[in-house]
Amino acid sequence: MWTVDEHLADILAAVSPLEPIELQLPDAQGCVLVEDVTVPVALPPFDNSSMDGYAVRVADVAGASEEFPAVLTVIGDVAAGAGGLPEVGPGQAARIMTGAPLPPGAEAVVPVEWTDGGTGADAGATGTMRPASVAPEGAAGEVRVHRPAEARAHVRARGSDVKAGELALAAGTVLGPPQLGLLAAIGRGRVRVHPRPRVVVLSTGSELAQPGEPLAEGQIYDSNSFALAAAARDAGALSFRVGAVADDAESLRAAIEDQLVRADLIVTTGGVSVGAYDVVKEALTADGEVDFRRLAMQPGKPQGFGMIGPDHTPLLALPGNPVSSYVSFELFVRPAIRALMGLADRPDERRPWLRAALAGDRVLSSPAGRRQFLRGTYDAGSGTVTPVGGAGSHLVAALAHADALLVVPEEVTDVKPGAELEVVLLG
Repeated sequence: MWTVDEHLADILAAVSPLEPIELQLPDAQGCVLVEDVTVPVALPPFDNSSMDGYAVRVADVAGASEEFPAVLTVIGDVAAGAGGLPEVGPGQAARIMTGAPLPPGAEAVVPVEWTDGGTGADAGATGTMRPASVAPEGAAGEVRVHRPAEARAHVRARGSDVKAGELALAAGTVLGPPQLGLLAAIGRGRVRVHPRPRVVVLSTGSELAQPGEPLAEGQIYDSNSFALAAAARDAGALSFRVGAVADDAESLRAAIEDQLVRADLIVTTGGVSVGAYDVVKEALTADGEVDFRRLAMQPGKPQGFGMIGPDHTPLLALPGNPVSSYVSFELFVRPAIRALMGLADRPDERRPWLRAALAGDRVLSSPAGRRQFLRGTYDAGSGTVTPVGGAGSHLVAALAHADALLVVPEEVTDVKPGAELEVVLLG
């Protein structure tokens, strides 16, 4: 039998990051950058106001107070995106909005709350600007300033975020919302990335019916393809779920060949054991492209892996029991997806592993020579993990209530309450 680590190493040795492509920013979310991106222009590109208020000269508001306000002549408005800026001279002020460029002559911005808002209100009143559309006269007249301001007060300096020529994002960065925002802010509309892999998930079994359809005698609903397609999306892939294929080798071969055109990775579930109707093994063994093996683990002993089709597309064949298929996905498929994305060597991109004490009063038993993966719930406050359900590989309800996998090593046959275990956190 293969060990879990040997099987995973065999998969990762065969799977390489997808070839880089250039994508528009909305399509690059979740992808890995393959080039350093430098800043073409400073950010912000000009000195601008961080407040709604008045652009002033420092000397004109020195000593201003509520009792003795500085009275300045308002010479116009400076709105965000404005050009043709007015020049602020002695005794003058320009009404300025957040993000608007600092006009020439101005040295600071006094927030509107420090003024009468240009309305002639009594000293000490909180200033409020009236909208320019309904009160255009607010851009002229006088404003009373009740506090002094230091030079550069409430001014965001050109290049205070990043300067031209600096590194914005390094190759290997995963592009999330903040990173995409930065790229847009520096004017990049397209980037070169490893694309998100296209994962096709295919269930097998004549007993499978689709949710929403009536069950015939002996049938069950196909849950694996829904769970694994969602798990593939959660891992960062674009996933495509194929309806269940009946237990017929020719039909399965045809279904897989049809999917190769849109697949960077194919995942099958079911049909990999030693039964008379295990058609995945039957359909994919003949050409020798897929190797079916037994692993020293529970659940998930039967597994298959190979490279198929003209483009040598990786295929992982997982067991059909719901818990077995999901545990196998977490251990083998998820790392393969991350490898296709260019993240195989990033420890921070893997599921968190930690140690936790076994809660409860029940001794856990585990078969000798097998690495067992049990479902559980992790309590970060107490540093404990509690088993959920039993060891059966069909217990999909217990899996739905678990947020962790308890890992019992091959050489351990029982785990007493309070003993420490390795735990894999899910989600």
